[in-house]
Amino acid sequence: MNPLRVLAGIVWLGSVSQAAPQGMIPPLKRDLKFAFGSEKIRGVNLGGWLVLEPWITPSFFEVTPDNVVDEYTLTQTLGADESSTRLEQHWSTWITADDFSDIASKGLNFVRIPVGYWSVTPLSGDPYVDGGYKYLGMALDWAGDNDLKVMIDLHGAPGSQNGLDNSGRRGAISWTQGDTVSQTLTALNKLRDDFASHPAVASIELLNEPMSPNLNMDTVRQFMTEGVNNLQGGANIAIAFHDAFLGPTSWNDWGAASASSSLLLDTHHYEVFDNGQLQMSVDQHVSSACGFGGTMATSNKWTISGEFSGAMTDCAKWLNGRGVGARYDGTFNYNGQSSTFIAACDGKSPGSVDNLAEAERTNIANFITAQMVAYEKAAGWIFWTWKTESAPEWSFKDLANAGIIPQPLSSMNTAVCG
Repeated sequence: MNPLRVLAGIVWLGSVSQAAPQGMIPPLKRDLKFAFGSEKIRGVNLGGWLVLEPWITPSFFEVTPDNVVDEYTLTQTLGADESSTRLEQHWSTWITADDFSDIASKGLNFVRIPVGYWSVTPLSGDPYVDGGYKYLGMALDWAGDNDLKVMIDLHGAPGSQNGLDNSGRRGAISWTQGDTVSQTLTALNKLRDDFASHPAVASIELLNEPMSPNLNMDTVRQFMTEGVNNLQGGANIAIAFHDAFLGPTSWNDWGAASASSSLLLDTHHYEVFDNGQLQMSVDQHVSSACGFGGTMATSNKWTISGEFSGAMTDCAKWLNGRGVGARYDGTFNYNGQSSTFIAACDGKSPGSVDNLAEAERTNIANFITAQMVAYEKAAGWIFWTWKTESAPEWSFKDLANAGIIPQPLSSMNTAVCG
């Protein structure tokens, strides 16, 4: 997920059309492992597992110095041996085979697994430690055991494609400088070679949330074209790509139609990373989500909301980054940007579903249901995230167990979007 979305522009405000040459990607028919476009994707992300994010597992970071704000600074500060010990403990416990069984029991059919390039093709000079890649392989087997399909998501690229902690390194955006693009393609090729033939792998995503307008979009499109051409050769997988915050319809003139080239467009929809959004009422949040689903449905490619949540504030601890406050209560302060007070965060992200007031439960339930219904106007959705330590509005597991996300999913109120 993208905690500092204000730096990129806001997805919900609408798409930015940028024409590109058509037919850049040769069409290729293939027998895919999932019926994209006819069967709806209903999935969850395994956030905070193979790519750390402080807000998902704050306890992991609370025992480190204040300068540790992401996986890069963690491994840089603690050193290889101590980092390996702590990460191995985390990898082996945060997500296990039991989680996949639980995911399937909640009516889901898809899992998106974020992974950083450093786990796939480590680079000399980086402080990151090895070890996470084996858990990706284990996860694919666990998914297969539970009839779940997987999207492997390259979540972090060399140099950082968005400057956010979810890329592995918070700060400057230096992806596309030097050899970083070719290094990213190398990582994708290894994911293809190692896992594209696995029965559970239905998709590989080229890169999570490349940050426009910070990046040259011609370079981004060229990278995506090369990535698609590399991955589609001989692999019966859908190739996912993020819309780079331009909106789903901005890619209609790029590539070939998904029915022939198996392109899957991933757009992320959050309504908490802008002061205007944060002042919306629940009904306005619901209306906005319903409208965005309608926009998704006008894309000429299979389109999913690959990240969304039940949050209507940014009050979860460290959601915007360790040491960065919340816009909602006016404490946000990052890289020279600040916010104005809207309301207190008390009770908005109370650490546990059990601590949510009844009104908050109802509001979150209505917002999530609206999003699920809206995004199924297109190809479906993947909730962010499966579980958190203390941000209940972001935890599918806790929300479903509490009945805030309808169980079974077939009981959702499909009339919510009119």
